[in-house]
Amino acid sequence: MDRLRGKAAVITGGASGIGRATAELFASEGARVVIFDRNARSGEEATATIRKVGGEAVFVPGDVARATDAERAVATARERYGQVDILVNNAGISVGNSALDIDEPTWDLNFAVVLKGAYHFVRAALPLMRARHQGAIVNVASVNGMLALGEDAYSAAKAGLINFTQNLAVRYGAEGIRVNAIAPGTVRTPIWQQQIERTPDVFDRLTPWYPLGRVGEPEDIARAALFLASDEASWITGVVLPVDGGLTAGQYRMGSDLQHGR
Repeated sequence: MDRLRGKAAVITGGASGIGRATAELFASEGARVVIFDRNARSGEEATATIRKVGGEAVFVPGDVARATDAERAVATARERYGQVDILVNNAGISVGNSALDIDEPTWDLNFAVVLKGAYHFVRAALPLMRARHQGAIVNVASVNGMLALGEDAYSAAKAGLINFTQNLAVRYGAEGIRVNAIAPGTVRTPIWQQQIERTPDVFDRLTPWYPLGRVGEPEDIARAALFLASDEASWITGVVLPVDGGLTAGQYRMGSDLQHGR
């Protein structure tokens, strides 16, 4: 299928995990992709993989926390492809857990990458979308932004990203710009590597909390992003779509324990 034929997409954190799966899927659907990531080696590999199968992609290295880097990525899309139709704010970081244990630089780092990074890219890309009276922005939030699941700074930043999504959707909808968020549950990505080293069976331990009986894969989130970025979602804006295996629908384990008096 060619659901994104002729579209130009900028994807942050596009070198691995959810971002890479999204970049590859978008390219397979006809999009011309700008992959933005701080990891130059992985970014070049992701770009080469897309080109190898006939897709069109370019890699731009940088840090989402720097406005000049966001402007450079968007400028690259404009110079190479003439436009920016789609922006996927996917870059993220989660460091620290309890607010009392997180020092100020660590707190700021979570917000700089998750929320300020999205702000920088919106600021850079939105004028191009407004000039053409069309565009789709997909922000990758998290179930952590909807529920109390720990990781206080990361979760607060993701909650902010959800509200940012809603404000943008309402403010710019009349100009033909749609803005939506995806809230993934646990997804098997490289961000989990340190946790896996400490607790090798972490995914097995988390699986029972998911009604569908498994944790997510990057492709699960990429497919949702494709839908929201495509014309198939032309009357959808301002939504927060949980792609979480049923986690936020409720907890059967809790209900079972209540019923059995445990």
